[in-house]
This record gives sequence, C-alpha cells and structure tokens, in this order.
Amino acid sequence: MNIFSIKDLENISGIKAHTLRIWEQRYGILKPERTDTNIRHYGDQELKLVLNIALLQEKGGFKISEIAKMSDAEMVSHILHLSETSFNHVDHMQALTLAMMDLDEARFQQLTRNIVNAHGFEYYMLEVIYPFMRRLGTLWLSGSVGPAQEHFISHLIRQKLIAAIDLQDLSLKPTAKRVLLYLPEGELHEIGLLFANYVFRARKHAVVYLGQSLPYDELLLAYSIHKPDYIFSVFTTEPSADDIDAYMAQMAQDMPDTRIMLTGYLVLQPDRKLPAAIHTIPDFQSLIDIANV
Repeated sequence: MNIFSIKDLENISGIKAHTLRIWEQRYGILKPERTDTNIRHYGDQELKLVLNIALLQEKGGFKISEIAKMSDAEMVSHILHLSETSFNHVDHMQALTLAMMDLDEARFQQLTRNIVNAHGFEYYMLEVIYPFMRRLGTLWLSGSVGPAQEHFISHLIRQKLIAAIDLQDLSLKPTAKRVLLYLPEGELHEIGLLFANYVFRARKHAVVYLGQSLPYDELLLAYSIHKPDYIFSVFTTEPSADDIDAYMAQMAQDMPDTRIMLTGYLVLQPDRKLPAAIHTIPDFQSLIDIANV
C-alpha cells in the first residue's frame, strides 16, 4: 500500500488539507492511520475517495453531506454519467486516473467512449491521453502508481490506438507523402508511434509502419525500398546516451533524400546537439500540422 500525507492528498486532488480534516471529523469519510509518533497518513483508498469527491463536487454539484452517504458503486455511476456531458479534459484525466488505480477496464472503456463520441479521437489523444501520460510519470516517481497499473493503462491505450487505425481506409490523396515509421532497436514505447500512424493515415498519406525495436540495417533496407518523403521515430530510452549522437549522424548521412523527424525524451533534451538534417517534433500538434500539408 502507498502512504500519503494529508498534504499529498491536497496536492493531487486540489482540496485543501484544512477541508479534508473537517470532513474527517464531521463525516468520518477519511480514516487515517497513525505512525508511532502519532502522525496521520493515508492509503490508496483514501486517495481514490478524495479524487472522486473532487469530481463529484466540482462537476456534479454534490454536497459533501450527500457524497458521504454514497457507496463506491454510486460514486462511479455518477462520475461516468457526468463524463458524458460535463467534464473537460482535466476532469477526464482525473477519471482515467481513478480507473487506472482500480484496474477497472470497464470504466476505462466507458470513459473512452464518452470522450471520443463527444470530441473525437484526436482530441482524446491530444487533450486527455498525452497529458494523462505525463501525469502518470509524476505519479510513478512519487510511488502513487506501480508497474501493474502502468502496464494496465498503457496496454488499454495501445489497444484503442490499434482499433482506431484498423477502422481507417487505405485510400490516398493525390498529394500523399510516403511516410516510414519505426522505433530504434531496443525501444519499446510504442504509443507515440501508433498515434503518428493514425495521424498520417487519417490524412490519406502512404504509411509503412515498422513498429518497435528495428535494427538499423533493416531501417536502411526499408528506406531503399519505400523511398519515403518522411521518416519519423520516437527516442525515449534508445539509442543509449553513449550512442545517440553517432546514431543520428549516421541517419543524416545514410538517408539524405528524406525529411527525418524525431521526438521523445532523448531528442528533446535542451543541450542535445542535432545534425542539420534532423528535425525535432516538440509535440504531436506539430506533427499534425506537418501531416495536414
């Protein structure tokens, strides 16, 4: 079980610690445990409860006295209903966080349907999923989220992307660009690459998707066969810090007749020096702008 101070609950939920203490005393909603030195601390259930309360109060207009009488199932039901009409992207992130912490696939699927039906798939990815993934990184570092929860939600997001790609037709526009998408050898973080696949296909470009962990020799082979206008990749953990500069210089030398576009943690470091032929993509809206041409 993760352990949170009342200040942690305030920082994650936005509800003031003073207010949480009043609720604890008046309604018995929160049930902290105490250390040997009598310091209050809270667990996962208290964190999830506070996140639920924040959504129900702000978007549902429920009073704390009403929420205190709700069962967990009633809270979830109200939140799913609110997500159809009343949530903005921050609220959707909060609701997805709760589904992830509970490993609740049914709730994730319903939330996704509500968001996509109301706003479209690209909104879902740009305004909800990518900010959510950044938040997930913060929760991971703080110890609020474990490997099981991170794997659970990443798998579901990957599933949604593949399903959305499968629904696209393969017709091309007259000005279609040839696009090659891949991840370097050892790189397994595929969600960004899958979204790039969706973006280019949605705009009727010709995409060759080579996926995860592609050896460099195979990249060169695909380049010689496909002769792409664009190559796009995401460098999150690979190539290694010792190899990345040489890797990018080799790309620029070996593939001079294409626009090489890279993004990811390793590429976007402020002190990273890139060959002139390498173009960085700071965010996915920038990639969409390129695909719209």
